[in-house]
Amino acid sequence: MGDPYILMLVALAVLAIVDLVVGVSNDAVNFLNSAIGSKAIKVRNIMIIASVGVFFGAVTSSGMMEVARKGIFNPSMFMFQDIMFIFMAVMITDILLLDIFNSLGMPTSTTVSIVFELLGAAVCVSLIKIAANDDQSISDIWNYINHKKAIQIINGILLSVVVAFSVGAIVQFVSRLIYSFNFEKRPTYINSLFGGFAITAITYFIIIKGMKGTPFYSDIKHLIEGNSILIISGSFVFWSVISQVLIQFLKVNILKLIIGVGTFSLAMAFSGNDLVNFIGVPIAAWNSYQAWEVSGVAPDAFSMGILAKKVPSNVWLLLLAGAVMVITLWTSSKARNVIKTGIDLSRQGDGHEKFQPNPLSRIVVRGAMGINAAISFIVPKKTLNFIGSKFQKPVIELPKDKTYEMPAFDLVRAAVNLIVAGILISIATSMKLPLSTTYVTFMVAMGTSLADRAWGRESAVYRVAGVINVIGGWFLTAITAFLTAALVAYLISWDMVMIPVLLLVVALLIGRNTLQHRKKSKEEKKQVHMERAELITINGVIEESSDHIAGVANRINKLYSSVVKDLATHDLVKLRKTDKHVTKLNDEIDSLKDGVFYFIKSLDDTSVQASRFYILILGYLQDVAQSISYISRATYKHVNNNHKNLKKGQIKDLKSIDNTLSKLLDDIANTFENRSFDNLEHIIDEKKELLKDVSKSIEKQVERIRTDETSPKNTTLYFSILIETQDLVSGLMSLLETYEEFHISTKAVEIEA
Repeated sequence: MGDPYILMLVALAVLAIVDLVVGVSNDAVNFLNSAIGSKAIKVRNIMIIASVGVFFGAVTSSGMMEVARKGIFNPSMFMFQDIMFIFMAVMITDILLLDIFNSLGMPTSTTVSIVFELLGAAVCVSLIKIAANDDQSISDIWNYINHKKAIQIINGILLSVVVAFSVGAIVQFVSRLIYSFNFEKRPTYINSLFGGFAITAITYFIIIKGMKGTPFYSDIKHLIEGNSILIISGSFVFWSVISQVLIQFLKVNILKLIIGVGTFSLAMAFSGNDLVNFIGVPIAAWNSYQAWEVSGVAPDAFSMGILAKKVPSNVWLLLLAGAVMVITLWTSSKARNVIKTGIDLSRQGDGHEKFQPNPLSRIVVRGAMGINAAISFIVPKKTLNFIGSKFQKPVIELPKDKTYEMPAFDLVRAAVNLIVAGILISIATSMKLPLSTTYVTFMVAMGTSLADRAWGRESAVYRVAGVINVIGGWFLTAITAFLTAALVAYLISWDMVMIPVLLLVVALLIGRNTLQHRKKSKEEKKQVHMERAELITINGVIEESSDHIAGVANRINKLYSSVVKDLATHDLVKLRKTDKHVTKLNDEIDSLKDGVFYFIKSLDDTSVQASRFYILILGYLQDVAQSISYISRATYKHVNNNHKNLKKGQIKDLKSIDNTLSKLLDDIANTFENRSFDNLEHIIDEKKELLKDVSKSIEKQVERIRTDETSPKNTTLYFSILIETQDLVSGLMSLLETYEEFHISTKAVEIEA
């Protein structure tokens, strides 16, 4: 009887390691964003500091392990077999959800996922047990579920969103009034007092409060309890003096020191609070197995009331988990992807925006503008001017090739992010509440960026849309976690053979997501957003525009041929797929046009005249992309509405045009890939034959209408394709003529030089 459960324990152990990897990939954003975004410390040093913090936090997490055993359900109501089914369902679901979010680059809450997975699986198994017992009804579900504790945890998680955002905004606003953006010029005593406050908060809430969950706390308990005020006041004086000494004599930047200490403490708080999310369930399963194995009772008859008792965690297991977390920190590309999302949404300057506006984000921004106008009307002008002076950003003159070195936000905001988030998480940990560290750190960062006026008129609607998407993802996580865990628990309860099947599904999906993530990462490396790290010269303009033209020519060639081929066979599935590729092409060109501002700013002084040329090139590329977009959409609509097939003569004419256009596009792509611009004149001459073919096809269709054509829908589609093909060719020719003119003028300048 024990064999299947031993195999389940082995599977849970493997799942725990995988869960640690995908979980840390998601949660690294929590404690690395502020230090990396501010560029206060070298990335390598940040990683070392965070790694040490994770190890220390792993030791302090033992008190949180009780959440997995009895925080959501009443273990005495379940048998050993039920508990193992619940734990298997939770781990399988957790890994799938986290990996999907990581692949999308979206930070989600590991706490929310584990809580709702436990709840969903426990509810499902409870309902199965109630259905099998004639003496029980649906109302008995509350005997199985620890609903008071579950509601307390869920309320705490939801409340943390509001509290974290509000506290972050208030503390940042006050800090900015004290420091302004010219914090280097502030008196040293302000820095020392701020350092005293920050390090006192960190040491008390994170180190002392964090010790509360460890086996070592009993040895120092008598020194801490009842002496909180004395400890806090003494620490503040001590650390303020130390800060003043470091500033005055050693010329230490106290804000960088706070960021370093804060990164360590937040990593420690994260590990202490969130480790239960990754290994709490497997450890609880191991405890359950140990208790059942010595009982001699059947697995479906042994009550798991033993889980309600306090069981000390194995420190070595915690340290092993910490080691896996640290390795993941250093190696996970998905972690870097999630970190980028958090930094982009809170950065001080403008740049490429990952999220698109939505109606709700527009409403929120308009509402905020109205509130701001009302406040400006009520508050005295002198007060507003004083506050405005504190938020006046200094103009930093940098060489154009050094703009990439600017941090996403300054040291003051980074320090506030770390201090506030660390304190809030530590308070929750000391209360043994599995607070969502993702919720807290993300919302603190959003609150501080709002208070810091990082969301200007140029970026607010995009940033708010990003925040809405992330928060919406959290709620989606809760619903999905509950339903998926319930479904998985039902399948396992139905037949244990479903466990290996589900594990195989997990392996396949994670492998698929990993391959897709790698493919997407390669594509993103090829895409160049115009937030430039290098100076752009005339040659740079030629190189970049040539790459764009060659790429667009190749893609339009494939797309046009696909449309003609699939229209001939009325293949709706392939036409839908082609339309998605066309939409993606248009989005990429739109993104390039959005980056024109950064492109022009990055041009060197001798290449400014190239900006007009580049803008024209992008305009022609957009015209060409819009033509293929219209052709694709009209074709898809025609087939999707089940209209008649085009006649053989029409298809034959379209294929002839496609062959000629394909040769033209191949020549264009090869010319720009090889930078053989002397061929441009020859290619421009080729357009005449193609345009003649299109004109002949139009004349043929006119003749058909007057004789045997009976389908107005076919005529509409056919004319639309031909006219848009003319526009596409015209756009390509205008592009080539502009490029030839620029190439000739550039060569003339080089000869004169």
